[in-house]
Amino acid sequence: MFTDTHCHLNRLDLTKYDGKLSGAIDAMKTANVTRAMAIMCDFAEYDEIANIVSTYGDETLNLGMSVGIHPCEDIDVLKSATVERLIETADKDHVWAIGETGLDYYWSTENKKEQQASLAHHIHASQQLKKPLVIHMRDAKEDTIDILKSEGAEHGIIHCFTEDWETAKRALDLGFYISFSGIVSFKSAQNIQDAARHMPRDRILIETDSPYLAPVPKRGRPNEPAYVPYVASFIADMYGCDSNEVGALTAKNFENLLAQYH
Repeated sequence: MFTDTHCHLNRLDLTKYDGKLSGAIDAMKTANVTRAMAIMCDFAEYDEIANIVSTYGDETLNLGMSVGIHPCEDIDVLKSATVERLIETADKDHVWAIGETGLDYYWSTENKKEQQASLAHHIHASQQLKKPLVIHMRDAKEDTIDILKSEGAEHGIIHCFTEDWETAKRALDLGFYISFSGIVSFKSAQNIQDAARHMPRDRILIETDSPYLAPVPKRGRPNEPAYVPYVASFIADMYGCDSNEVGALTAKNFENLLAQYH
């Protein structure tokens, strides 16, 4: 069984499924993906994602969602992420986590102040709801780790990890889990692969971040949650074990993360 800890089910390319999300859901089940967390990036997405979770989640595919504002959103959207609004929206059983939040200085450094304030608000909502954070970190590792530490964040996922082992250790020391996407398979990703090799086995997660990023090994095709077993397979080769073992391990880790404060 495989768990995709980070996918955008409302944004998938459904061309090969005749535009029907049910086709992508069936593909997930065929690939033995038994759990997935659908990620929210803007309050405007909430109803659509919640409807997907309630419509397609069943005894063979456990679906949940996150609630949060992506750091690349416009300043006005970032400012909408008040602690009160996050708590009100996320205080439901089908909401598993708070995010995707974090810092992204790759696309813009002009809104650093707003990104940082939004991240702090998400941390406070997470603390009150006892739900894990989903952290996006791009070209901003120092500020991200510093804010997580200063605000007392201790429960969540560094998603789509693209940093080195030293950064991973700092996040692990705060109590976070590290989630690897298909990027770990890139030939240029030696630092990421080194981090994956050093990871404590009880803190590693896997994801697709679909429809974004390149699937493994299906380069040139749209990414989707059905491809998360390929991420497991690549990591399994690094560990010298079977992909199903990695699938079961990361599924158990995600279960432990969700249960940590319940």
